[in-house]
Amino acid sequence: MRLGGKVAIVTGAAHGIGRAIAQRYAEEGAAVLIADIDSSAGMALAGMIQAAGGRAEFHKTDVTSATDVAGAVETAARWTGRIDVLCNNAAYLGEFHAVLEADDEEWDRCLQVQLLGTNRCTKAVLPFMLRQGGGSIVNVVSIQAMVGCPASVAYTAAKSALLGFTLSAAYDYGKHNVRVNSLCPGPIQTRISPKPGDAAYDWQCAQTALGRVGQPFEVAHAALFLASDESSYITGVTLPVDGGWTAR
Repeated sequence: MRLGGKVAIVTGAAHGIGRAIAQRYAEEGAAVLIADIDSSAGMALAGMIQAAGGRAEFHKTDVTSATDVAGAVETAARWTGRIDVLCNNAAYLGEFHAVLEADDEEWDRCLQVQLLGTNRCTKAVLPFMLRQGGGSIVNVVSIQAMVGCPASVAYTAAKSALLGFTLSAAYDYGKHNVRVNSLCPGPIQTRISPKPGDAAYDWQCAQTALGRVGQPFEVAHAALFLASDESSYITGVTLPVDGGWTAR
């Protein structure tokens, strides 16, 4: 059990990549706090994990709220008094807008969720990790922080800032054995992704070396590696899970 005895928090865990990560962490022995704004889907996932013999609990969490974040961390800490893993996965895509079309509300929402939400959650778990002598923080970013993509300026800028956040945090807390890494998914098939047969789907496939989109569980495997002690000498990295998109 690669995460046996560990406590993990996954934000944005009710759907898609976050859901797959939460399930994978639970399968490997972690007690998982599912933090999401979707109560129905979040509670259903917690129940499914529990029915399979795992440990999970849902806490309704809007990462733009410091109060919600504090409540989620407090709930997770009740298990053992520890927080071993934080996966900052919550995100807001919004609309596909270029500079002239992206308004202040879209910019604010992207920054509040992706960047400042990650900061709030990280700030809330760090006291636990420092006290216990270590931990792993996995920031789910995007290859859009690494390569240019059309009509998503606010989302891309917020995700790009997350790479800098990761590097700075890794440098500041490495001496305390707190590892901070970025995971950058490419095109992944989720409920909001283009569907097979769509022009956008075909375009995404064509950008990758493998010629296909990925599945959420493929990102979850990488998130498990970065959370586990198998990556004990890895911090401050940017790991693409993109079928070779960024290799082209």
